[in-house]
Amino acid sequence: MARRLARLLANRGDRVRGLIRNPEHADDLRADGAEPVVCDIESASTAALAEAIGGADAVVFAAGAGPGSGAERELTVDRDGAIKLLDAAVSAGVTRYVIVSSVGADSPPDDDDVFSVYLRAKAEADAAVVQSDRDWTVVRPGILTDDPATGAVRIQAEPIRAEVTRHDVAAVLAAVLHEPRSVRLMLYVVGGDDPIEEALEGVLP
Repeated sequence: MARRLARLLANRGDRVRGLIRNPEHADDLRADGAEPVVCDIESASTAALAEAIGGADAVVFAAGAGPGSGAERELTVDRDGAIKLLDAAVSAGVTRYVIVSSVGADSPPDDDDVFSVYLRAKAEADAAVVQSDRDWTVVRPGILTDDPATGAVRIQAEPIRAEVTRHDVAAVLAAVLHEPRSVRLMLYVVGGDDPIEEALEGVLP
């Protein structure tokens, strides 16, 4: 999703920086129109992260431990990484913070299943962001698919469970970043019938 977002923002004329842990991915980001910065969010210090995002107008946390990861990495990436980036944003003076969460983080299970740990990690990261003084937006997409973009979604402030393409979520993120009225909103995003800009407009104050 992060690379999809980078392409959308670069095509719009924004300057985009992407943090990567593997230097071998640098050329992929350049092809997307983004500037690669090697900085492993799990192992980097808050100071190193702050340096990596220095001068940015906004940061987006769209990292994830990924399929097949154990419960420990759900915590070190999805929770701790998001909170560390939040602290780095404070240190670097970056006021805008957008985080990709998940439907289900509103009421995560308390068992030891890896997906339950993932949802609790997301919930704890979201809580830290919401309690911060940043200009935050929390985006909680439904079940992610790799289907082609539709350009149409449903966005609401209440939990909703349905599928949505990663492409469409990236487009929602791009729209949110340029919409100051989305600050301090928690948005649920699933597939729908409304063009993205119209769907977003419908939930803005």
